[in-house]
Amino acid sequence: MIEFNKTNDFEIVNPDRVSTWLHKVIQQEGKELGELNYIFCDDDYLHKMNVEFLNHDTLTDVISFDYTEGIIVSGDVYISTERVADNAKDFEVTFVDELHRVMVHGLLHYCGYKDKTDVDQDLMTEKENYYLSKR
Repeated sequence: MIEFNKTNDFEIVNPDRVSTWLHKVIQQEGKELGELNYIFCDDDYLHKMNVEFLNHDTLTDVISFDYTEGIIVSGDVYISTERVADNAKDFEVTFVDELHRVMVHGLLHYCGYKDKTDVDQDLMTEKENYYLSKR
């Protein structure tokens, strides 16, 4: 089950279509869907979480909590819609494109992809781009 929740006034466009797309990503990665929650919030909310849970005193666009067990993908993905909007401007892409990139990025972590090294980051970006083209 994929759920979309919010702590701000954000409304996701075409939630059924986005949910179907994310479910297909999970299937193509050879995984099964457990419980996947996307929580949309503002910078302050996510900053507090970043400090409290990760001891990082910085703004971020996404924080994910991975509850995946084996091939069953589950987790909570917190996304700052303010950061997504700013990043979309910086990267000269639409808000929806940047939002979907962040959403699939969090999901790919649950599928086992990392982004700490340059090689891992390149693979993550390649996967993001591939799945963004399949929306």
